[in-house]
Amino acid sequence: MEIIVCVKQVPDAKDVRLDPKTNTLAREGVEAIMNPFDRHALEEAVCLKEQLGGTVTVLTMGPPQAEAVLRESIACGADRGVLVSDRAFAGADTWATSYTLAKAIETIGEFDLILCGKQAIDGDTAQVGPGLAARMDLPYVTCVQKTRQATTDSIVVERMMDDGYDVVQLPLPALLTVVKDINEPRVPSLKGKMKAKKAEITALSAADIGAKEECIGLAGSPTQVVRVFSPEPRGDREIFSGSVEEQVDQLVERLKIYL
Repeated sequence: MEIIVCVKQVPDAKDVRLDPKTNTLAREGVEAIMNPFDRHALEEAVCLKEQLGGTVTVLTMGPPQAEAVLRESIACGADRGVLVSDRAFAGADTWATSYTLAKAIETIGEFDLILCGKQAIDGDTAQVGPGLAARMDLPYVTCVQKTRQATTDSIVVERMMDDGYDVVQLPLPALLTVVKDINEPRVPSLKGKMKAKKAEITALSAADIGAKEECIGLAGSPTQVVRVFSPEPRGDREIFSGSVEEQVDQLVERLKIYL
């Protein structure tokens, strides 16, 4: 099975802060990590490879330093990494990003399955996976919590729902986005780290993937982030103390003023 995993390098959420002057995320001095949901997509891809054979290609779109998440992926069992990097991609929203990834995958060649994390923690839109599937005219399932059965022709998965889960069978090729419940990502081995260090990363520019200038970066983005800000605290807060019964009584008394 030929699998492509889309990963993203993001700022570590515990260190994220806002620049008060620009009202944007301050990325300097903040550690960059692999998007946590993408780690689970990578682990599932490697597990499927171990079960069915084949290769795992990891794809990321970002600046040159995003190569780090590709080497990390190879250390965890992926076979090769592809970095899609070009200044022309800067400012891309989810629409332009899905276009760019689709063009990159067309350049990579044939595949059976594309795996993505449910969402990226720096944007939280959960749009790129479905958008990529729509652009490539692929059947897809989001929020996959378990792979039940996989062959070279089809895959059966559980899709997480608010009230349980659905069991869905898809023909291949297809695209899945996964949640953290699906597996526990492995720790890279020493052998894997040595392989990753020596691995040759394929770099693709906008010209290499045949991307149209009007479809990438800011030019190809119908939405743009104008401002990012922390919400102002709302209302007064009060902490109740005592036993549970006493706290309930205090809460009831406070709520009576709204009746």
